[in-house]
Amino acid sequence: MRAGWLLLTTLLLGGCEQQHAPLYLPGGEDYPDKLSAWGVLQQQGGYLQPATGVLPYDLNTPLFTDYAHKLRTIWLPEGSHARYAEARFDYPVGTMLSKTFYYPIDTQGRLQRSEQHGAEAVELRRVRLIETRILLRQEQGWVALPYVWDEAQREATLDWAGASFDLQLHDETGEVLAVDYQVPDANQCAGCHEEQAGKGVQPLGPKARHLNKDFAYADGAANQLLHWQGIGFLQGVPADMASVPRNALWGAPREGEGLEHQARSYLDANCSHCHNPEGPGRTSGLYLDPATPLSIAYGLCKQPVAAGKGSGDRLVDIHPGAPEKSVLSFRLHSTDPSIMMPELGRSTSHREGLEVIDRWIASLDGEC
Repeated sequence: MRAGWLLLTTLLLGGCEQQHAPLYLPGGEDYPDKLSAWGVLQQQGGYLQPATGVLPYDLNTPLFTDYAHKLRTIWLPEGSHARYAEARFDYPVGTMLSKTFYYPIDTQGRLQRSEQHGAEAVELRRVRLIETRILLRQEQGWVALPYVWDEAQREATLDWAGASFDLQLHDETGEVLAVDYQVPDANQCAGCHEEQAGKGVQPLGPKARHLNKDFAYADGAANQLLHWQGIGFLQGVPADMASVPRNALWGAPREGEGLEHQARSYLDANCSHCHNPEGPGRTSGLYLDPATPLSIAYGLCKQPVAAGKGSGDRLVDIHPGAPEKSVLSFRLHSTDPSIMMPELGRSTSHREGLEVIDRWIASLDGEC
């Protein structure tokens, strides 16, 4: 199946010059200085797109990053596969994930503020590329590498120290949003991806509940998990797809995906990598992962560990019926670095996400 899919991809890219296979780097620290050396992305016909044998993917509810759009890809060494598990897949050594952050631009060259959508390719004249992050599975574990794009959008360079950009985002009403976009340094990448404290970097996005959705491939739309299995990228997908967990589809929830499911999917994508029973945020006692029931552990009437400025003088994390009394809402709304949650990855608040969270908290019954 893998060979057939590779042939199809090659035909679809007909006319392209010969592409080399992506770089297989099972060990060592001789990481390429230039993104192009990895061989996972290529520029062809005015588009940035996955190279031959590299698969684009998307998430049901994505992480908010200052309204940046993202082109996500995965590559597995030929002859290898990942193993399905409900919590996290077991990826083979050599697996490479890439995530390219960019903003759409209008006819006047202005960056646009809009909700992100999954894409199979990016038209370069219509976007501004910011960064590409590589997540590489080596024998000693995963490593995160940040690459920053040049102004000409021809190449991205490894920048261990990260970078910053002052951006102006325009929406359809003419409102302008100032963004202090931060490309994280390598340590910050590792910190956010340490889903289990002390166990190193782990992939956060490509899990069953995030991937369980249709994607518009060049040869037609298909469920991503079934497609991955069909081309040999993944083994062990349950025969009964109804048993596979699935987060709500952000911005266009499917039938039956109610407000609570939407809100919890959002908190899962944006918060649960730290706030879970094994994560760096476990000392807070606030667990926002899907396995934690809606209870005091999930924040209902739970007093915060830290009081004062970080809580906004609010008494509980989630106050049923009252987002204005909830620490969770306060910290998601804040853009003060000493208060806001998540701590990294944004300089502004997500208006659309907060509307869902506040509406969900307002819908909850009960008193504290």
